[in-house]
Amino acid sequence: MKAAVCYEFGKPLVIEEVDIRPPNQGEVKIKMGATAVCHSDIHDISGDLGGTVPFVGGHECAGYVDEVGKGVTQVKPGDHVVVSLLASCGKCRYCRTGLPHLCNASFPLDKQSPIRNKKGQYLRQMVRTGGFAEYAIITESQAVPIPDDLTMDRASLLACGVTTGFGAVVNRARVEVLSSCVIIGTGGVGLNAVQGAAISGAYPIIAVDISDKKLKAAKTFGATHTINSTKKDAIKEVQALTGGFGADYVFVTVGNVAMIQQGFMMSGPRGMTVIVGLPKITDMLNISPFGFIKDERVITGGYMGSTRIQTDIPRMIDLYKAGILKLDELITGHYSLDQINQAIDSVVKGEALRNIIMFE
Repeated sequence: MKAAVCYEFGKPLVIEEVDIRPPNQGEVKIKMGATAVCHSDIHDISGDLGGTVPFVGGHECAGYVDEVGKGVTQVKPGDHVVVSLLASCGKCRYCRTGLPHLCNASFPLDKQSPIRNKKGQYLRQMVRTGGFAEYAIITESQAVPIPDDLTMDRASLLACGVTTGFGAVVNRARVEVLSSCVIIGTGGVGLNAVQGAAISGAYPIIAVDISDKKLKAAKTFGATHTINSTKKDAIKEVQALTGGFGADYVFVTVGNVAMIQQGFMMSGPRGMTVIVGLPKITDMLNISPFGFIKDERVITGGYMGSTRIQTDIPRMIDLYKAGILKLDELITGHYSLDQINQAIDSVVKGEALRNIIMFE
């Protein structure tokens, strides 16, 4: 099979033939249908998140069950599935309390990659997924069955971009009707936070970005107001739009510490700032504790939208089919695996919301 391999941080991916083993007990072999290019992939390729090379990246995937290992009962060969990086054991403290996205179990795929290059060198399969390859081995819990009539490119978005942005609003923050929301960054994840806020009945929904093009897109996803932070003082504008109180909720979907600090300053008393985007692993926040003490503000993380993939993804598909949740509008372009570096460059340059690598 072919895979796009990162051998050196900051360099183009190498497309080459690799080998993949059969699925072991509790595992599923996936034939990829589509994998979207996420900004987290770009962080991985740049080395911002640490780790080692070589690896096969890609985690926003959908495909077909090709083969199953012993004991697999949730899916069968031929099933169409969304492939999530979220694996869950069903037995740990977090799984048993309704937080499977925080599962802290160790899986065989964490210890030994199923992929090797022709030299016999193991290639790390990023986040147990490795979607920039024609096939992947995943745990059974990572596969979410989907209707056969949902196209692979749309389905792939539900593996990360949509669930992360939408879920940060709906699951993590649990935004209330008529509460004020700010979304900093209106790329693929940010737009899903915008539509999560809109579906939740928030008002105002204030989108902040440096690109007028992306802010225009945010309007179509439900933003009631937009701020280009290169042209206006975003903190003052948010204060004005919220009656001088500051926002009830702020979602920072860009991986930038300065934006996290700015988002915190946009929040009002009892306001919650949710960190969604991934900064460099070495970055540190520098915020006075008095903002927490006097105004009882909160800063928290939103990991993968706090998503319970087996229940939330089917519900999102229902919303999409009902015309409530937007997926089509998120897709900018389609590329073959051989064109992956071109697809990534387009995202880096800010030209795309989501570029999709198609395997069919």
